[in-house]
Amino acid sequence: MKLHKIKAILAVAAMGILSQSCLDLEPKDQLAESNLWSSPSEFQLFANQFYGWTRDFGSLDNNSTKPLHSDYNSDLFTSRDDRNRFSNGSNSVQESDGNYGSCYAHIRRTNLLLQNAEKYSTPADIAQYVGEAYFFRAYSYFDLLQFYGDAIIITQPLDVTSPELRVAQNDRSEVADFIIEDLETAAPMLPRFAELTTDDAGRISREGCWAFLSRVALYEGTWQKFRGNEERGRELLDIAAKAAKQVIDSKTFSLFKPDALKEKAQKYMFILEDAKSNPAGIQKSANKEYIFARRYDESLAPIGKNITKTNLINMVWVSRKFANMYLCQNGLPIYMNGVKNAQFQEYATLTSEWENRDNRMRYTLAKPGDYFWNNSNPGCRLTWNDASDQSNAAIKNFTPSSGTGYHNQKWASERLVKDNFEGFDYPVIRYAEVLLNYAEAVYERDGKIEDTDLNLSLNLVRTRVNPNMPGLTNKLVNDNGLSMREEIRRERTVELFHEGFRLDDLKRWKTAETEMPQDILGVKWAGTEFEAKWSACPYPRNSEGVIVMETGRQWQDKHYLFPLPKDQLQLNPNLKQNPGWDK
Repeated sequence: MKLHKIKAILAVAAMGILSQSCLDLEPKDQLAESNLWSSPSEFQLFANQFYGWTRDFGSLDNNSTKPLHSDYNSDLFTSRDDRNRFSNGSNSVQESDGNYGSCYAHIRRTNLLLQNAEKYSTPADIAQYVGEAYFFRAYSYFDLLQFYGDAIIITQPLDVTSPELRVAQNDRSEVADFIIEDLETAAPMLPRFAELTTDDAGRISREGCWAFLSRVALYEGTWQKFRGNEERGRELLDIAAKAAKQVIDSKTFSLFKPDALKEKAQKYMFILEDAKSNPAGIQKSANKEYIFARRYDESLAPIGKNITKTNLINMVWVSRKFANMYLCQNGLPIYMNGVKNAQFQEYATLTSEWENRDNRMRYTLAKPGDYFWNNSNPGCRLTWNDASDQSNAAIKNFTPSSGTGYHNQKWASERLVKDNFEGFDYPVIRYAEVLLNYAEAVYERDGKIEDTDLNLSLNLVRTRVNPNMPGLTNKLVNDNGLSMREEIRRERTVELFHEGFRLDDLKRWKTAETEMPQDILGVKWAGTEFEAKWSACPYPRNSEGVIVMETGRQWQDKHYLFPLPKDQLQLNPNLKQNPGWDK
């Protein structure tokens, strides 16, 4: 594609320059300013800090300020805690939000490595770490692009005495092109995934860079397309499709689906540890799906959050909208143009709606009547549901009696381990996303997608734990009056649930104005078995007898971007507040 010309400015975010809380030099920066950068090991040591900037289990939180990618901010679930202000549209301009300054602090450090690399006598010896600096600069700018749109482009590690201050933001198209250029520069400098040594495990690879490029270009391509910029959108979507195809064609990765785990494979992928974390005893080495991950270990680097107790039938109250997204085993939605799918058993009993559904529904959410294990059971789960195994379950014959009635089990360990000490990895980028990126980018670029492209991408994800489900085909769509776009989006939403994609997706599709104001609903209570089993349900119901968990939600055009915090605007009067937030 023809890149927009990037403004020839060298500037830093005003808060990063003037505030001691954001871009003030930390001790490791002061060391970096003064050391000799005399060996590859010094470049590697400095680059190591970049890996602490990626999304991790903290990205799943319901937090009033950060993290901004969390699905708590979306329409997929709510919580028993205070209602999320980003989700219900009540957020406002903050004094400081902790995101803007952090991104620029990270960018400064990548620029510092790049500046010193220019003076290094044997560039080939440090190429990997230079590639990492370009990658993580792009990573940080992509956060700025998603959060705020326009952003100031910085290419040097300017400090508090630099005169190039108080400049306006670059246009988002320039920022997107800058990100893409950095990723295209980084990729050939990075080792292929198969070339990473044991000591380098967890570092970004060439394929990981391509995968991230597919995410970036898909995001901005659809953002532009659904705002009337068709040509710009097609250019970016072509980049997204080709980058994803490079990952596919590398034949380096595959979806995690060991035969021993059958329809439970995806569930156990998310809690895989080298300790016995699943009844089949499968370890992390069997997982070829994680392209780039934050790596954890019970002894050396525990997660440090109460991830199991928070996520197992506790804080995450899943919306009826999401539960209804799961297909039936015949590959069709539960309702099509107002007509009920013959396989759908409706809502009369606690479990009727769960029958004949996508297996991911049962092993992501918590089906009534099932048994569940957590990280405090004496023996934890060793087999699959025999009598002795069930006697150790933390929750036996589960009967929903709180929240929406739809509950989560994703990210919940089934082995005995101290709270906060689980050691499963966090997938920053996984192969399933790349396959879905490819299918969507091809469809949105071309206005159509061939069955062959669906079969090498989306259908692999769809049938991973649903071997008998028909794949998505043009015939299936046409014969049943479906929308190919809607089905591609459905697959993405179901597969990437609780991984921090949903609100970003609604924004780029420009459908948040429709989806976000809708009430967050729960199970159908009145006239069903729930009325007897959950007789003290304290929540209001609508005219159909469905629990109403949140109402009065709103969405305005200004919510498509977050507001710049007040401290940034005060420190740099040339910054422009995002539309709608200056009132």
